Amino acid sequence: MSYDKAKIAEDLFNPDISIIMAELESGPKESSVLSVNTGISESEIKTRLHNLIDAGFVTVSGASYGVDSEKLAKFMENDENYKGVVDGLTELDSYLN
Repeated sequence: MSYDKAKIAEDLFNPDISIIMAELESGPKESSVLSVNTGISESEIKTRLHNLIDAGFVTVSGASYGVDSEKLAKFMENDENYKGVVDGLTELDSYLN
C-alpha cells in the first residue's frame, strides 16, 4: 500500500492525534471508550485517524480501533525525522549522565 510518508509522520507527531494513539498502545478500543478517555467525539476520532486508517497504521473493526504495531514500528525505524529525534535525545542523555 502506498502512502505519503511525510503526512504519516506529521500525523503521528501531531498532539491531537497522538493522544488517541497513546490510548491504543495497550490494545484495541471501542470508539466510545476512546471518546470518554480522550474527551474527543467519536466522529472527530474517525476524522483525525483518517490518514492513518487509509495507510493501514490504524485498523478499524466495527466500532473498534487498533494499531498495526508491527507496521508502525517498521515505519518509525525507517523514518529519518524520528531517527534524528532519538539520536539527539540519546546524545543529550550521554552529556547529562
